[in-house]
Amino acid sequence: MAGALEGLTVLEFAGIGPGPFACMMLADHGARVIRIDRPGNAERAGDADDNRDILNRNRERIALDLKDPAAIAQIRALVREADAVIEGYRPGVMERLGLGPDVLLADNPRLVYGRMTGWGQEGPMAPLAGHDINYIALSGALHTYGAAGGKPQFPANAVGDFGGGGMMMAFAVMAAVFSVQRTGKGQVIDCAMVDGAAILSAMTWTMFNNGQWQDNRGINLLDGGAPFYDTYETADGKYISIGSIEPQFYALLLERTGLKDDPLFAAQMDASQWPSLKAKVAALIATRSRGEWCAIMGGADLCFAPVLSLKEAPRHPHMAARGTFIEADGKTMPAPAPRFMGTPAPAPVMASKPLK
Repeated sequence: MAGALEGLTVLEFAGIGPGPFACMMLADHGARVIRIDRPGNAERAGDADDNRDILNRNRERIALDLKDPAAIAQIRALVREADAVIEGYRPGVMERLGLGPDVLLADNPRLVYGRMTGWGQEGPMAPLAGHDINYIALSGALHTYGAAGGKPQFPANAVGDFGGGGMMMAFAVMAAVFSVQRTGKGQVIDCAMVDGAAILSAMTWTMFNNGQWQDNRGINLLDGGAPFYDTYETADGKYISIGSIEPQFYALLLERTGLKDDPLFAAQMDASQWPSLKAKVAALIATRSRGEWCAIMGGADLCFAPVLSLKEAPRHPHMAARGTFIEADGKTMPAPAPRFMGTPAPAPVMASKPLK
């Protein structure tokens, strides 16, 4: 099987973070992704040093000097046979190279032209530099992450770069390709991480608009404010996660922890009691090891899981049974996702192939 996207051809202008992640998603599921790299990088395609970045798996690569008119002509020739282009330069760079959307869409009217930036193609901050932490800060998302009374805590670069950037781009490219199939007309995608981070907070905005979310972090239902939705340290310095929101799960949580007869826990949604209840739960969880709590609550329908390290996660029985992590070229990495039952993704290949 070649994957669900067999027959799709994408040109990727080399970058870091969200653009490569989007292209990895497409390549994982069978798209032919040709990575246009700077001279000095892609010449080593297939060498041992080329297989270090998981985001660059399943690629073909070619080294081209974008200041060379002959290279620009070669790229335009490739574009005529491609379905999509993904680039992550600042606004205006591709136009100055002679590879802007007006030029490439004239060469190929069915082309999907994906533009991946932090701030977007327009707006007062569009030309400025930035990183994930800045984009999620401006979107309001970062304000919601962290403990009560503490500073905002960013979730690595998952929300801006990958959730709000790369994943949005992969979705956008396929939505635009679907549109081309119906209309015969390509188009430009303005994929801004600041927009993506904002839309990932749609549920938070729903709760905020309905008066169910206070505009302070660490005191709400889903941000660690509730005693039944948080992580807790165990006696051996490890952690567990509890997410027992629904009444039936909450009842089972109280039963398994021995708290069901404590009258203070009867009013689950009384937020005024949450700080004191959290302190009691934390003290209780700290009396046993993570393994002991897994034995007590693991397998019960109460929304529980141990907090696993990067080394531990691939070895967990559930993750191992599903094959969520795989080995490729001696490296452990996440397997392609999501899963297609009819057109499963092929096994990833780390070392890129030179463009034929």
